[in-house]
Amino acid sequence: MSAGGGTRAVVAALAANLGIAVAKFVAFAFTRSSSMLAEGVHSLADSGNQVLLLVGGKRAERDATPEHPFGYGRERYIYGFLVSIVLFSVGGMFAIYEGYEKIAHPHELKSWYWAVGVLVFSIVLEGFSFRTAIKESNHHRGSLTWAQFIRRAKSPELPIVLLEDFGALIGLILALGGVGLAVATDDGVWDGIGTLCIGVLLVLIAIVLALETRSLLLGEAAGIETVREIEAAIVAGPDVERLIHMRTLHLGPEELLVAAKIAVRHDDTAADVARAIDAAEARIRAAVPIARAIYLEPDIYRADEAARGADPEATPGGKYPHTPTG
Repeated sequence: MSAGGGTRAVVAALAANLGIAVAKFVAFAFTRSSSMLAEGVHSLADSGNQVLLLVGGKRAERDATPEHPFGYGRERYIYGFLVSIVLFSVGGMFAIYEGYEKIAHPHELKSWYWAVGVLVFSIVLEGFSFRTAIKESNHHRGSLTWAQFIRRAKSPELPIVLLEDFGALIGLILALGGVGLAVATDDGVWDGIGTLCIGVLLVLIAIVLALETRSLLLGEAAGIETVREIEAAIVAGPDVERLIHMRTLHLGPEELLVAAKIAVRHDDTAADVARAIDAAEARIRAAVPIARAIYLEPDIYRADEAARGADPEATPGGKYPHTPTG
């Protein structure tokens, strides 16, 4: 997944959320609606989140250094994790607190038409942002379902914007329902209930984002199709007899580490083995351009040793099939 599509979605979401945040705070000033206040803080938090994603993307472009020899690609994952923390604390917990306070101490809404007008305006802008995120995601999603795309995407920006925009649209509908019921029944408790529901929704989305970005921070293997392409590239030449085992690791959304043990002929000279490794590396890079760090270890394949399986202590993490299942 290229960074360009994610950046366009982030910028669209930032522009929409800044305009929405201003409108919501103006509406809150007239209505004193806790739903509007919670939604205003939500949009402000979302705007901050988009800034974090843009900063993370920029910092990830720095060149590798002796201290960080594999570069800074994971900066995008770190800032994605910060987004989930901001969404949970600033957006979700604040809305839950405001909802509780409004339920405990309800008051009549003033100038409710301001709230309704701003919420409808916000739904239009959020719909534009959500449409942009869907359009950019469809360029990369392929045949995956939306849940699979969010789970398997190695670039955090699009899944984050998708979930944020989806949560924002549902939150706006909840706020509109809370305000509408409060006006219809002349009972401000409904405004508080709407606010509380918004808070719970944001907390749930923040937890999903935290779990997904945590997985990326820990280090995820390449996707199934990418692994198969690498496997095919390794054994495509006559110089490699077979792939013994392989591990892959994303150093960033667009940087992949490949470590593999390959079988060469027992009578090959050192020069033959070196040429075989160089040729295999060239084939891997041609098939999967994001494979930036490639380490191939030559060995002689022995069927009896292969039948016993890999030594669980030989590599970090113990036994691991070179083809991921998820």
